[in-house]
Amino acid sequence: QVQLVESGGGLVQAGGSLMLSCAYSRRHSERYAMGWFRQAPLKEREFVAATDWSGHDTLYAESVKGRFTVSRDNTKRTMYLRMISLKSEDTAVYYCASAYGKLGVFWNASQYENWGQGTQVTVSS
Repeated sequence: QVQLVESGGGLVQAGGSLMLSCAYSRRHSERYAMGWFRQAPLKEREFVAATDWSGHDTLYAESVKGRFTVSRDNTKRTMYLRMISLKSEDTAVYYCASAYGKLGVFWNASQYENWGQGTQVTVSS
């Protein structure tokens, strides 16, 4: 089972930017499709972005398209989420997730079997 550890969250003003990181521990990291999800207070967990095992194929929620960029570096066993033009509605706990041995990109949380503990992102207006 892969261990996932998110970092990079914090407090930022609206219009600002943050870079989240998700470090994964498993040696054969190239076999994992990965994604970012978020959960705001009193709301359901929602899809944010996803990447295939190589990082070449990506998918975004409409609400973040053009503002967020997902990438990964398998040599460093790290996935990233670059967030710019942040809005107050981006405030949430952000989770990374992995899906072992699956080709493609996935927006559905049920496709992922491993989850990190989350990192808080707070955007002040």
